[in-house]
Amino acid sequence: MNRVDKINYYLNIAQTVAERGTCLRNNYGSIIVKNDEIISTGYSGAPRGRKNCLDLGVCQRQKSDMPSGKGYDKCRSVHSEQNAMLSAARKDMIGATLYLVGINQRNNEYVTDNEPCTFCKRMLINSGIKEVVMRDTKTKYRIEHVENWIKNDDSLDY
Repeated sequence: MNRVDKINYYLNIAQTVAERGTCLRNNYGSIIVKNDEIISTGYSGAPRGRKNCLDLGVCQRQKSDMPSGKGYDKCRSVHSEQNAMLSAARKDMIGATLYLVGINQRNNEYVTDNEPCTFCKRMLINSGIKEVVMRDTKTKYRIEHVENWIKNDDSLDY
């Protein structure tokens, strides 16, 4: 019997979490893991109590033909990374890993160029999370060290 490696094990769990997402474009799932223990999970969806795009049947960004990575002020969703961080204590996130999986809702394929948005990167830096693992295929992934986002400050790219 072939046993799944630990990184893909956690990515599989993040992918299952993404199934709760309510976005009509891309649904993401995140889990935060420290010392082989899942600290929290999060998926993309409207803030608690608000209607989400799935229920409304419309995505304002999609309706406006907004390109990926742009127009987040028009988006109803809280990102999966944000929801996972909101559900965890900072002391538990320091030195942890966030696993991130995105599924394109139009073709049910992996979002292969996924990475946290600029705002999520800022939150990840402040949370103390040390790395983010992002799935590209069922078995392939990328690891980004949060320290690199501090060194290569994208907020200075004007």
